[in-house]
Amino acid sequence: MIPGGGQPNMQQLLQQAQQMQENLARAQEELADAEVEGQAGGGLVRATVTGSGELRGLVIDPKAVDPEDTETLADLVVAAVQAANENARELQQQKLGPLAQGLGGGGIPGLPF
Repeated sequence: MIPGGGQPNMQQLLQQAQQMQENLARAQEELADAEVEGQAGGGLVRATVTGSGELRGLVIDPKAVDPEDTETLADLVVAAVQAANENARELQQQKLGPLAQGLGGGGIPGLPF
């Protein structure tokens, strides 16, 4: 109920919900197009992911390749991808966090915040 005994304007509520839905779709599209990078080993391994976390690229400096020690290289790859994904989560929070607050601050189902 609205103070003063008035009823909420359903048309206005529906328009606000539609606007929020459009803003969310636009933000998700921007995330899918955005790319962020993570690195490990002082830049010897660099991973590029989209803002939604899809791995798009992996660059390995030849100095990181030691045929006798593939475990270290594997660790560097994992660390670079994890760093890139953390950067993607931060970008998601920047893009989608304000929209989640507009929904009452309870977050958006299926998103990590």
